Order: sequence, then C-alpha cells, then structure tokens
Amino acid sequence: MATIELEPVDRIRITILIDNVTDALLADQPGVARLNWPRMFNGAVPRARALALASPETGVPDALIAEPGFSALVRVTVGGRERTLLFDTGVSPNGMVENMRRLGIDPGEIEVLVLSHGHWDHVTGTEGLVRVLGRRGLPVMIHPEFWNRRRISFPGLDPAELPVTSRGSLEDMGFAIVEQRQPSFLLDGAVLITGEVDRTTPFETGFRGHEARRGGVWEPDPLILDDQALVVRVRDRGLVVLTGCGHAGIVNTVRYVRRLTGHEALAAVVGGFHLSGPMFEPIIEPTVEAFAELAPALLAPAHCTGWKAVHRLAARFPDAFVMPTVGTTITV
Repeated sequence: MATIELEPVDRIRITILIDNVTDALLADQPGVARLNWPRMFNGAVPRARALALASPETGVPDALIAEPGFSALVRVTVGGRERTLLFDTGVSPNGMVENMRRLGIDPGEIEVLVLSHGHWDHVTGTEGLVRVLGRRGLPVMIHPEFWNRRRISFPGLDPAELPVTSRGSLEDMGFAIVEQRQPSFLLDGAVLITGEVDRTTPFETGFRGHEARRGGVWEPDPLILDDQALVVRVRDRGLVVLTGCGHAGIVNTVRYVRRLTGHEALAAVVGGFHLSGPMFEPIIEPTVEAFAELAPALLAPAHCTGWKAVHRLAARFPDAFVMPTVGTTITV
C-alpha cells in the first residue's frame, strides 16, 4: 500500500455533541474538559424556567441531551487558523442542534459534514442542522454504499428493515453530496477521511445478520463497507482517529490508518468501537490485547462500544482511558 503524506496540525479539539451517555458529575482530566455541574451553574449553558422551584424564573441549567447515536464537532488548528467540521449528526432531528445551542456553538462555523456510514443513528440530525443553517450547499462526505437499503435478519425472528437515508432528501435540504470510496483530504489537507477500510484482523469479521438489498434481493452485508473514519496527525503527538461505530473493526481501522499514513504513534482513538451485545462481546479480549500493542495515549470508547468493553478498557488502560460523554471536549 502506498502511503499518504498527512501534514501535521497544531491541535485538534473534539467535542462530543451526541452520545449514549451524559454525566455532569465527571471531573476534568488533562486534555479533557467536561461540561459538569460547576460549569453549568456558572453559566456555561442557558437556564430553563422550572415551576417546581421557589424561584421559577431563576430556573435550572439546561442539561445536555444524551441519545443512542453519535455526533462530534471537530476543530483543527493549523498555522494559527482554526477549521471546523462536523462528524455525524446523531439519531434524532433535534438532539444535536439543541446540544449545540446549549453549548453556545455556532453551526455556521461548520465547513464540511462527514457521515461515517449510512445507519440512521448517525444521520438523522441533518434535518435539524438544515433548519438552523438553511440551504447553504454544505459539502457532505460519504462512501458510495451509504445509500444501501439494509435490514437485520436473525434466526427465529422476522427481518427488520432499518431506516435508510434518501439521497433526494439530502439534496433537497441543500447538501452538496461528495461520494468517495478512496481516502480523501479535507480542509486543505489538514484532515484525512479513510474511505473504505481494509479488513485484516482474524477476529473482526463483521455484523452477522446484517443484510443489504442489491439487485432486488437481500444479501449478507456483514462488513458494512461504507464505514469510514477521520484522521488527523498532531505535531509531535501522533495520529488521532475518530470513528462513528467502527463497523470496520476498531483494530482494523487503526492498523489501516497507520499503514495508510506511515505513522505509528497514536495520540488518541475516539468514538464507537461496536463491542456491545452477545455477538461482539467475544472479541473484547482480542481487541484489548491489540490495543496493548497499539498503545494509544488516549482511549475514549463511545456510543456502541458497550458497558462491558468500556469497563474492560478502563481497567486495562487506566492512564489512557477517558469516558466520553455528551459535552466532553478532548484536546490533543
């Protein structure tokens, strides 16, 4: 594989806008800022009127919304200039933009949208984004298989078709769709989108029972080939890898990024690792062992990673582990 020269950036800030968990009692860590109760009561978020209180008009801090989906705002600093993109948009039309409002984030800063894959829990918030931005031709980066009709088909159960994104609807909303199967650069080369990820590990074999409709018939689709990750190389720190669900396998993804860029140092791995539930829990241990070799300086397993995997990673890598919650900002 020919390597791609990824120019270093000075800094990356990843703010979690949608995740499965919110926790206002977590404290800051080095490089990790939390939206916790002290900050909320000191004006970090708006207040909501509350009739049950002695002073209803004073209200309570408008706590952030957690949903079973994922979205992150990514800010990259190069040469003193900060560039902004949005990675995924969450599971509901309103959750992501409402959290942006409460966090004081201006959606108008967003220069490009990256959708990690076609599952609805990463896409549906596009509606809310357009409602606050208007039809402004925002580029949206996707893999060509993003549009596939999909369903879950398990033995003994009726197949359940998943919500699918409409290309026509995204275009009507004003998005400029950019399909790319191969790796591609964004923001003047500061950010790399992996495109389709090579599958090399023996244990990350995909999502059994996941099917796609092709040529009028349902076919096995365990690999979910449209799954892609975002990569930045921070000067003197190493690679930062951001995933949505990590359907390509989180270890596959990180190893692919290292081969693709020719750089091995891992400053951070953040996002969904898809290790939840009886189908994926058997690969928690080989994943943990692989991370021992990959040695990321920061490890933030979000969204679909699952509580068993999160606890295992926290126990094995206490110095690297970060619990990503809605409103968490990771700076590398």
